[in-house]
Amino acid sequence: MAESTVQQHPLAGWDKPELDLSSAEWQSSSRGLGDVQIAFVEGFIAMRNSGRPGGPSLIFTPAEWGAFVSGAREGEFDLT
Repeated sequence: MAESTVQQHPLAGWDKPELDLSSAEWQSSSRGLGDVQIAFVEGFIAMRNSGRPGGPSLIFTPAEWGAFVSGAREGEFDLT
């Protein structure tokens, strides 16, 4: 496999710490049917794809998480 030439650079204004997620307690949806898991770590909310637990996680502040959840409840992300 060819080596990737893509370099990752911190985003401007990125103020979130590098969190150690190795011992995070990941939670699935109440029915366990979703592909998304969340964990509460050091005052932040981490979200990952349960099908690729070793992949990257999105990190939210509590305010960002609240805005995301409110938007989802209001249908902001519906694709239909």
